[in-house]
Amino acid sequence: MAAQETVEDKYVYDFAEGNKDLKDLLGGKGANLAEMTNLGLPVPPGFTITTEACKAYLATGEEPAGLAGQIAAHLEALEQAMGKRLGDPEDPLLVSVRSGAKFSMPGMMETVLNVGLNDRSVQGLARQAGGSAGQHASGGSAGQHAFGGSADQAAFGGSADQAAFGGADRFAWDSYRRLIQMFGKTVCEVPGEEFEHALDDAKRAKGTQNDLDLDADDLRGLVDAYKKIFHKHTGREFPQEPREQLDLAIRAVFESWNAERAVLYRRQERIPAELGTAVNVVAMVFGNLGPDSGTGVAFTRDPASGAQGIYGDYLANAQGEDVVAGIRNTVPLQELERLDKKSYDELLGIMARLEGHYRDLCDIEFTIERGKLWMLQTRVGKRTAAAAFVIAGQLVDEGLIDLDEALHRVNGAQLAQLMFPRFQLDHEFQPVAKGIGASPGAAVGKVVFTSARAVELAAEGEAVILVRRETNPDDLNGMIAAQGILTSRGGKTSHAAVVARGMGKTCVSGADELDINIPQRRFVVDGRTVVEGDVVSIDGTTGKVYLGEVPVTPSEVVQYFEGELDPEGTDDALVRAVHRIMTHADGKRRLAVRTNADTGADAARARRFGAEGIGLCRTEHMFLGDRRELVERLILARDNADREAALAALLPLQRADFVEILREMNGLPVTVRLIDPPLHEFLPPLEQLAVNVAVAQERGEDVAQEEALLAAVRRMHEQNPMLGLRGVRLGLVIPGLFAMQVRAIVEAAVECAKDGVTPRPEIMVPLVGAVQELETVRAEAERIIADVTRDQPVEVLIGTMIEVPRAALTAGQIAEAAQFFSFGTNDLTQMGWGFSRDDVEGAFFWRYLELGIFGISPFESIDRDGVGRLVRIAAEEGRAARPGLKLGVCGEHGGDPESVHFFHEVGLDYVSCSPFRVPVARLEAGRAAVETDGSDSR
Repeated sequence: MAAQETVEDKYVYDFAEGNKDLKDLLGGKGANLAEMTNLGLPVPPGFTITTEACKAYLATGEEPAGLAGQIAAHLEALEQAMGKRLGDPEDPLLVSVRSGAKFSMPGMMETVLNVGLNDRSVQGLARQAGGSAGQHASGGSAGQHAFGGSADQAAFGGSADQAAFGGADRFAWDSYRRLIQMFGKTVCEVPGEEFEHALDDAKRAKGTQNDLDLDADDLRGLVDAYKKIFHKHTGREFPQEPREQLDLAIRAVFESWNAERAVLYRRQERIPAELGTAVNVVAMVFGNLGPDSGTGVAFTRDPASGAQGIYGDYLANAQGEDVVAGIRNTVPLQELERLDKKSYDELLGIMARLEGHYRDLCDIEFTIERGKLWMLQTRVGKRTAAAAFVIAGQLVDEGLIDLDEALHRVNGAQLAQLMFPRFQLDHEFQPVAKGIGASPGAAVGKVVFTSARAVELAAEGEAVILVRRETNPDDLNGMIAAQGILTSRGGKTSHAAVVARGMGKTCVSGADELDINIPQRRFVVDGRTVVEGDVVSIDGTTGKVYLGEVPVTPSEVVQYFEGELDPEGTDDALVRAVHRIMTHADGKRRLAVRTNADTGADAARARRFGAEGIGLCRTEHMFLGDRRELVERLILARDNADREAALAALLPLQRADFVEILREMNGLPVTVRLIDPPLHEFLPPLEQLAVNVAVAQERGEDVAQEEALLAAVRRMHEQNPMLGLRGVRLGLVIPGLFAMQVRAIVEAAVECAKDGVTPRPEIMVPLVGAVQELETVRAEAERIIADVTRDQPVEVLIGTMIEVPRAALTAGQIAEAAQFFSFGTNDLTQMGWGFSRDDVEGAFFWRYLELGIFGISPFESIDRDGVGRLVRIAAEEGRAARPGLKLGVCGEHGGDPESVHFFHEVGLDYVSCSPFRVPVARLEAGRAAVETDGSDSR
């Protein structure tokens, strides 16, 4: 390499130059290949082209200056180390070209194997394979090399009995047809189905369904068929120049970063679009050289449950894509002990070493080439939510990590998955098939056979199960839309399994009892035919498949939170792990977690889930149902007497509501929001009322009451009610409305106090935009509080929601009249963005997400830069005016994991969310504290 190169323009790194901490530059795969090389593990030699090169290429459409020369220099070093030249007609060096982003994106980007094969080198590969086999059988050396710290390489050692699988010629032509197929699909966008149809035709002509039954002549003919397909779609012959193959493959990997499926996956997993991918060029090792060769994937622990043991899949006489694509069903990794004990024992030793080195579950890809084990990849393995908690606890017990790190390694989204229900089975439900439980959970839905149909029905609100022989990256849309995925091929490491686990989707793979017919949209199992639209139930834990809808029961984690399971007395490893980590999170967190609850039942459940109060009690929900008539009376009041009578009728009902809630929250704060929405929201829609009146008039019925109601609704109708007469404005315009609610709250508190309950009511005034609004309401409220608490003192706080941008910007003034702020981030987001939530999410958010205008809906996760800045300004200026001002949030963001971290950072005192999200918020509040303190050891 030229001496004048600087660090800035270095685009290519040998494996010996990197390490696992360089993922930003080398991608996850390249960094981990470098790490294994430095550990002295048997890694095929190669080099990595950096993410910086990818970003430069994507920005300009051209390779950055100097890249071609650096690739040539590293390729030459690789050729010298291997004693071979790329595509040499006599003894060819072949390489794989693989993507490798910072974050794992399984199957989303491109790989090309066997680069360097052409019409001449395929003959040399056959001679090389046959000669090496004979040499090894007679005891000769297959050659050695030292490259970048790799172990000695016996390039082709093993059995000499090539006849068992069709000989060296078969291997060579099989490798060539794979290159044309992968290169054509990946680099030149030739439809992959055409290659698959040609392969099916070849097997049909041979009278077999197994591609291993095709001999060298069959595969030679298949290569010719593949070349014709390539020419038909590209207008050119398949490239015969090895370096051209390599350069085009590298560019294809760069471009695959922006492929539709990769963009969709990044959006789903919230992976930044600007990272780019690295490219790894690696000397090929072959698992398809015969029965003493093979390929597999191993996990150092069960990625589904977290249990310790030997987990993985192995496929003899195959290349790596055969395993992950699920094209042939694999055997359990333990079977390798019988097939090749030497390699099996060596693999177990490497697995243990890697897990200890990475201090985590490792996902390992390997190939055995005629008895020689090669490590092709390792990474911290994707796992299910249950496995994440169990493994974190195990690693603490083993002394590899501490509890802070264990807390960092789980998250609220995983905890939410664990709270989903599971099947409630009895004798009525018998499985019709059993596959591999690849991603746990219970999923019920209508059968669909294509990704497009899954998306279509899911958009209509239907729950669907996507049924495929095997999935591929193009099925990602359907996998996201489906409740679960069911395949007849593949194992725990197939594409369907890996992607489903990453998304938290239920998946059963390898259910080979299913005879699936995609064109006819049906499958046959156990003598029964299931057509599209029929309902099935799949259990991603046991792998069992049921016809019809199986009832579900709550998860054991929910039972634990409900207090129905004693974590100290159960043998359930998951419950024990969740309890241990949640206890640590509670001990670490600064943020309190309250709940949004409007009934005593909701309040009680939230308290069992760990809520430390109510952050939002919506009083308008108490006006629904049988109380609508009283609201109508209030709206139709002709004078003060009618209005006061309606309010007097509502008062005892409201008081009873608050008594129930305050009793359930004995000793904990309860923030009650005074009525917020416009009153006409409690009435029938204008159009419906008009039709009812017209129909009644046509029948000659008395419609005086209906006409009065219709007139009132028309009088109150607003073009934009979300910005109209609601919240504090309603309380100021309708005399006595807020006063009735305040009196009900305080009388309920007094009643509870007299009964020995400790009430802590907080009255929250909604939609305040000016301090004068709050001052007016507070003055009246304080008179009522003084009157009601004369004989029974009760402390009642008065504060406001900060949900209008002006309120956030004048928070210093408003704080002078408020004892607390609670941020209503739903409305603050609507008004801050100028979005009508009910309209925009379905109208154009999909396009904004597609264009990257925002990575996630701002209603789902707080917009830190805009709405978040309003929160920060209000918090800082509010506390400057009133030190010790209590700050909380009660919008839906209060239960969003990412948002909880922001609220911790800003210095809020609590978050409030739905009862079901309370454990999630507790966990994330603990994680936020650990990260802020720098206690995590990432």
